[in-house]
Amino acid sequence: MKRMLSFIITVVVLTGVMGFTTPGLLDKVRLGLDLKGGFEILYHAEPMDTGGTLTRASLQKTAESLEKRANALGTSEPEVTTEGTDRIRLKIAGVTDEAEVRKKMKEPAVLTFRSAADGDAPGVFSKIELVGSDFVEGAADVQRDNLNRPEISISIKDKDKFAEITERLLGKQLAIYLDETLLSDPPYVRAVLTDGKASISGGYTLDEAREIADTINLGALPLKLTEKYSQSVGATLGKQSLDQTVRAGIVGSLIILVFMMFMYRLPGVLASFALILHTWLLILVFVIADFTLTLPGIAAFILGIGMAVDANIITNERIREEMRSGKSILSSVKAGNKTSFRTVMDANVTTIIVAAVMFAFGTGAVKGFALILIVEIVLSIVTNLYFAHWLLTVLVKAGALKKPKQFGVKESDISAL
Repeated sequence: MKRMLSFIITVVVLTGVMGFTTPGLLDKVRLGLDLKGGFEILYHAEPMDTGGTLTRASLQKTAESLEKRANALGTSEPEVTTEGTDRIRLKIAGVTDEAEVRKKMKEPAVLTFRSAADGDAPGVFSKIELVGSDFVEGAADVQRDNLNRPEISISIKDKDKFAEITERLLGKQLAIYLDETLLSDPPYVRAVLTDGKASISGGYTLDEAREIADTINLGALPLKLTEKYSQSVGATLGKQSLDQTVRAGIVGSLIILVFMMFMYRLPGVLASFALILHTWLLILVFVIADFTLTLPGIAAFILGIGMAVDANIITNERIREEMRSGKSILSSVKAGNKTSFRTVMDANVTTIIVAAVMFAFGTGAVKGFALILIVEIVLSIVTNLYFAHWLLTVLVKAGALKKPKQFGVKESDISAL
């Protein structure tokens, strides 16, 4: 009685939670450009100056600068990722003026040190004193002062120019800008510096100091972006792709569920319930982890469901084989679960290894496909192996499954021991 009660409570609670939350979860799933519509550009990055070097830090800071520019255009949740050692991919949903996006994005990140000009309001710095090319490449570094506080050391190419600036602005603020964004509270010029070297301090945290140093190094070596590839997906086309994909997925899933229940009777119903839980958990992961759903992601989604169905079929077929050999219901379920577990786990582990390799060496859509497939398999192990096995074992021990025909096995097929 306790086993049956635990089974009923588990199924009812999970069904209620899934039914209540599913509409809200679906609305929160973030759609990719191929489903929502938008604009995508792949850039090749190279140093502006001949003979300059392209570092990982400069590539990453350029990507961050692109993201800030995209946000300034009023777009929603732009995606900017680095690929390899010299590529940046930009995805923007809801673009209306592609020419404006191209123009704004290709401009190099501009680093400037500015002072307050005559007539500037308090907190406004409009006079440009130094630009990125005035700094020695890679010279900005984070150190500690005598009180163990983070400070940024910099080196200027023209010592005389820097000496004139520091003498003129002694006791005044010198603000640091990337494009038109003020990076931090402007530090004060506290001494006339004649050797081209300076330290910037201002109560920064270590992470803030590192970010400013990286930005200065980026400004000293601005990157030129060359468009290598672009695509535009209209909102109508994206919605049509999503609708057709969802419709195909629903039809295929219903056929699978009917097949499972027809072939395996009540165990097939339990397997179908585990599949539904599996799908709901995957949607929940998408929302919590803020994954972006794309067409390759949907392909991985459907492939994972197919593998989950395969796991349930293997389990039920193993159980039926044990019954046909003449074992009892409980013994057949235990033996079938045990033998199928090893088979399914071997298949899942090898698939995870392949997906991990794809994620490590792939780019763009390949990484997304691989990541979703890995998540799918992990959830499948939890729901379609452990949870489905537990549900079936509980029903058998509770006496709800007593006859082989409830598993789709005919009495005439059972061998006598």
